[in-house]
Amino acid sequence: MTENNFNLDVDAIVKHWVETSDKDFETMLALYDSKAFGWALFLGHISTEKLLKALYVKKIKEHAPFTHNLYRLSELIGIEVSAEYSDWLDEITSFNINARYDDYKKEFYKLCTLDYTKSWIDKIKILRIWIKEKL
Repeated sequence: MTENNFNLDVDAIVKHWVETSDKDFETMLALYDSKAFGWALFLGHISTEKLLKALYVKKIKEHAPFTHNLYRLSELIGIEVSAEYSDWLDEITSFNINARYDDYKKEFYKLCTLDYTKSWIDKIKILRIWIKEKL
């Protein structure tokens, strides 16, 4: 544990990440229901990122790093990730970039059909269960 993390309340930080992840997940579902598919997937990324950051804090006992790359977070945690989940984490990471930056938004929104979005929300649900089992 580094000097900056000496008084780290791991349980409180983990609880914060999980609770805010759960709220973002509920918002993702509401956005999906309202057909705001691009924003739903963006929140799907955020909710997954927060769970990985909770797991990072729990396992490493340090503040989570400033990254939005989900696969990189899993590497830093040291968890074994299947090839399929690795691909999912990479694709979900792209939702963060595509929803944020104007030059990517238009193409991303075209991609975000009902079927595409439902498929990825189902994968996000699976990943959330997988991560929470590790918490």
